[in-house]
Amino acid sequence: MVCKFGGSSVENAGQIEKVKNIVGDSKNRKYVVVSAPGRDEAYHQKITDHLVNLATNGKHLAKKVTAKESKKAIFDKFSGLIEVLKIPDEGLLKSLEADLNTSLEGEKKIAFLASRGEHYNAKIIAAYFNLCGIDATLWLPEEGGFLLSSDFLNAKVLPEAHVNLAKLKGCESVCVIPGFYGVTKEGDIAVLSRGGSDLTGGEVAYSVEAVLYENWSDVNGVYEADPRIVKESDVIPRLTFKEIRLLSSKGFNVFHFDAMNNCRKSNIPINIRNTNRPSFAGTMILNERVPDEDVVGIARLDHMAYIYLEKEGLGETIGFTEGLLSIFNKYGIKTYHYPTDKDDIAVLLKKEDLAGNINNLRADIESQLTPDALEVVYDVAIISMVGIGMKYNSSVIADAVWTLKENHIDIEMLDHGPAKISFHIGVAQQHADRALELLYKKLILKK
Repeated sequence: MVCKFGGSSVENAGQIEKVKNIVGDSKNRKYVVVSAPGRDEAYHQKITDHLVNLATNGKHLAKKVTAKESKKAIFDKFSGLIEVLKIPDEGLLKSLEADLNTSLEGEKKIAFLASRGEHYNAKIIAAYFNLCGIDATLWLPEEGGFLLSSDFLNAKVLPEAHVNLAKLKGCESVCVIPGFYGVTKEGDIAVLSRGGSDLTGGEVAYSVEAVLYENWSDVNGVYEADPRIVKESDVIPRLTFKEIRLLSSKGFNVFHFDAMNNCRKSNIPINIRNTNRPSFAGTMILNERVPDEDVVGIARLDHMAYIYLEKEGLGETIGFTEGLLSIFNKYGIKTYHYPTDKDDIAVLLKKEDLAGNINNLRADIESQLTPDALEVVYDVAIISMVGIGMKYNSSVIADAVWTLKENHIDIEMLDHGPAKISFHIGVAQQHADRALELLYKKLILKK
């Protein structure tokens, strides 16, 4: 089994003690992927954010934490862990000090420093395991060959990484592996996208042919809806990879969107669990399951916008959609989906991505595509219903529309996913909480 522990699971000595107990509870937990510590005590910032703030000379954190203050927070965090866990220093803090004063520049510097949270936390946790009688081996990406592309701040895993990780199969001791970062073929440190420790865990599970990938965090699993809004929401016991990908892409942030790809290919189940409630079963993600419900989860994207275009025959014009999306790509704007009709198209995106871009974006669209009409609609919430049972019961859509109509909530957008296991409704942001509660009661509680 591969176990990944997120930042909240390893943020202090008490949490690391819980991790040790979980790993020691089963001899099958052989590969332990760890994140950087979570928030510090002084500034309540994640250690990785402090590291990036240091790398950018105090330009990363909006709360105006200086580079010097970030450096102290980082050093205090790791020195405090060493002291409380009573592990021997053995030059660890001296090495950390040298790394924090790196002479690297640019993206190489940011990637190197951003990786140090996982790097030193893994060293500390491996030493603590051994101190507590768990035979542990530290496997560092730069030594074992977790090879990444040279996109230093958003690197991709290279096939050779799997070959090198596969050498860990049959390891007698517990392998402690820092997540989030790897090394390029040239020997430079590169990092995956934020949340990359999930990705590391998935790649390890795939490479060693694990029977299970446990993803430990501070939540009980994947909830049916946001429990901060829908108090009745419960944990979903089983999801398919297809369902969790749809929910993740539409606002569920429990699990990294891309972390499950190779596990899905190799039919490795993923179990999302809570470090603070290890007896709770959590959510199991599988390739298939027998559905006993239509809608299994409801996700939501807030503060969205859409750009609506009308032009006679645009649906029959080859290359129109491609040309439109290329304009968004020019400004680095991510698009979510774009329902089309014979003469119309709407492109959904985050409202914040239009800030500083909307005037130039509009000018480019009008000059290059000459639409008959162009409208921008702001402050829309997209509510997405997901469940493989809907493939055989399309009446769920009618139930959702009728529920909103009965409660006088206008629909800004309605889109049915082509796989027939999801549909998306846009409502005004001011009605988002009420709409989510109503749809949850109607479609999941069946009230």
